Amino acid sequence: MDISSLTNISSDYLNQIAQQNRLVTTDDDSFSSVLSSAMNMVSETNNLQNNAQSEVIRFALGQSENTHDLSTAQTKALTAIQYTVAVRDKMIDAYKEIMNMQI
Repeated sequence: MDISSLTNISSDYLNQIAQQNRLVTTDDDSFSSVLSSAMNMVSETNNLQNNAQSEVIRFALGQSENTHDLSTAQTKALTAIQYTVAVRDKMIDAYKEIMNMQI
């Protein structure tokens, strides 16, 4: 796969394409929007964890014999929890960096 043509793409171009495709929104940069986005992410992670646990229970009880659904649910839950932990770690690092600033 040749990706040499992608070397001249700037972040401004990527931002413009993302906004055109409504992948990112830049309307509200307030703390409340960031907090609500983080809470939605935690809620979604919790839902994925609950779905994975219910699939495990269904499989253990013999109500489901499809291992693909079980594997998919567990993979989604694992990916979501890893992403949530990574975002949490970055937020803690940012907080520490702000606290170390000299005023």
